[in-house]
Amino acid sequence: MKLPLVEVEALVSRHLQSAGANLAMAEATARALVLAESQGLGSHGLSRVAQYATHLRNGRVNGAAQPQVLQRKGGALLIDADEGLAFAACALAVNEAVAAAREHGISIAGVMRSHHCGVVVDHLRAVAAAGMVGLGFSNSPAAMPAAGGRHPIFGTNPVAAVFPRGQGDPLMIDLSLSEVARGKLMVAAKEGRAIPEGWALDAAGQPTTDPKAGMAGSMLPFGTGPASSPKGAMLALVVELLVTALIGAQFGFEASSFFVDEGNRPGIGQVFIVIDPGALAGNANYLSRVEMLVAEMLSDDGVRLPGARREALRRRAMTEGIDIPDPLLASWRAALN
Repeated sequence: MKLPLVEVEALVSRHLQSAGANLAMAEATARALVLAESQGLGSHGLSRVAQYATHLRNGRVNGAAQPQVLQRKGGALLIDADEGLAFAACALAVNEAVAAAREHGISIAGVMRSHHCGVVVDHLRAVAAAGMVGLGFSNSPAAMPAAGGRHPIFGTNPVAAVFPRGQGDPLMIDLSLSEVARGKLMVAAKEGRAIPEGWALDAAGQPTTDPKAGMAGSMLPFGTGPASSPKGAMLALVVELLVTALIGAQFGFEASSFFVDEGNRPGIGQVFIVIDPGALAGNANYLSRVEMLVAEMLSDDGVRLPGARREALRRRAMTEGIDIPDPLLASWRAALN
């Protein structure tokens, strides 16, 4: 059934509240999941509702969490997510970072004691709206080995960036440091589909096309092809240290998987960096240089600007709504009765 976005948000919020989330947490999470779904990112959209609800019911998430700024020094801020779902805490971090960047030219906001934060670049939309450049990072429960290793240590550790433009949508870059996001294995497992070889290893360290075996094993860092490049694993190490050692969050290997019902409160971290172009070469120069680069990119047929497809889908969904499978809709409504 196709429903308007606001109606889906309301249903998801009520479902999460029924599982134990407070109103602010439920509403922030519902907005983020519906936004992801509207962009065609099902692995980070409505497929996560049941997972989050189960974590709330099983005590893996603090449903009464109240995110707060723990400390502030110049343009640096530390936010405590209070072991709740990540979205309200990340929104607080980004809003505070934008304000700090206006004052200092650059800011960094870390979020500790956090949970899965969804599509990282979506947290940076507010940065682009403020005319600033944003970078976002997160770790996640261990899913990838170190370069040359066998057992999972790092998460898939997504990296995101947003660059505003004077005309047109901002450039929005978002990628995990595994060959694919782990959520794609979750979706494939639910749908009974095989995955391509090169995405994951099973628990014995062997290549697998079985998504369930891959989820029980480890993801392959990007670039782990015939040349066995360590680049993906090295970047995962950079992100892991950036979002843990600096801000006091848990390492990926200390956190129970998001894909199991029981386990600890993961306590992972996110970091957002916000840069005011006006503090450097100036806004006018920044905007003109971005457009020059965009024009050069588009001079080749077939080039698609990062984020363009997502934005087109989002705009269409704002008008047409999104499809909700009838069994999923029935399960949400049943949980509310």
